[in-house]
Amino acid sequence: MREPAQTQTFRSLARLRVHSVLKEPAIVIPSAVLLVLVLIAIAAPWLGTIDPTLLDPTQRNKLPGFVGTTLLADGSKAPFTFHFGTDSLGRDIYSRVIYGTRISLIVGALVASVSTAFGLMIGMVAGYVRWSDGLIMRLMDGLMAIPPILLAIALVSLSRAGLAAVVIAISIPEIPRVVRLVRSVVLSIREESYVEAAITAGTPTPLLLVRHILPNCVAPLIVQATFVCASAILVESILSFLGVGIPPETPSWGNIMAAGRQYFRLFPHNILYPGICIAVTVLCVNILGDAMRDRLDPKLRKRV
Repeated sequence: MREPAQTQTFRSLARLRVHSVLKEPAIVIPSAVLLVLVLIAIAAPWLGTIDPTLLDPTQRNKLPGFVGTTLLADGSKAPFTFHFGTDSLGRDIYSRVIYGTRISLIVGALVASVSTAFGLMIGMVAGYVRWSDGLIMRLMDGLMAIPPILLAIALVSLSRAGLAAVVIAISIPEIPRVVRLVRSVVLSIREESYVEAAITAGTPTPLLLVRHILPNCVAPLIVQATFVCASAILVESILSFLGVGIPPETPSWGNIMAAGRQYFRLFPHNILYPGICIAVTVLCVNILGDAMRDRLDPKLRKRV
């Protein structure tokens, strides 16, 4: 039985779109790198050579490739190669960097999700309910007037340090940016003829927002979420570096750099490897966001 012509046309267009996306290095390469980082985070217990919190003062500040010894479960010692060297407490930097990938990716994903979800709801209300626009936007302007790092430090200091506190502290400064984006989209969409026709037909407001306005917000939100994710990874590293983010006993790229900053001139590898990971991750997320914006924005999309 032959497929309907519409189904064949849809599949052909889908294949063409996927093929055109796969030909863009700005999408394929960052996506591949981020996928590798996700796999590393998932497989950290198997990729990490030893416990990242294991202290061994006899192996302090060893250079990359140093062959020393490590403690086994039975208390004995065995030869061991420290691929990235050790820090000032004798901890294996390679294992700490591998496990630190988890924290950075989790924080980036959670902050992007939380700020996007709340920003979407608040922005749709501000853009569609006219009387609430002034009140909501003045509140958002007040939050944006405070530097994100200072606001995050203040919020973290009010609660117990931990992953949840860091995610909330980073998400709150990002919400106003999402709200302004969604509000601008809603303000332009609500004047369209099909929205006015839906209002005239008596469509309930929640259904109208979900059916007619929300689909127009998806594309810019996806792009904005990538930039929020990159910003969250940087801010989390800064907070951990300053000692107000993830607790020191939990490996994170910021904590690793904080532990090695006093010995940077003598042992730069303490900061080099986590710094490279932060730079590569943020760069890939930003490049992917720019590429997605070019693909999803009709004004910027290249003609195939």
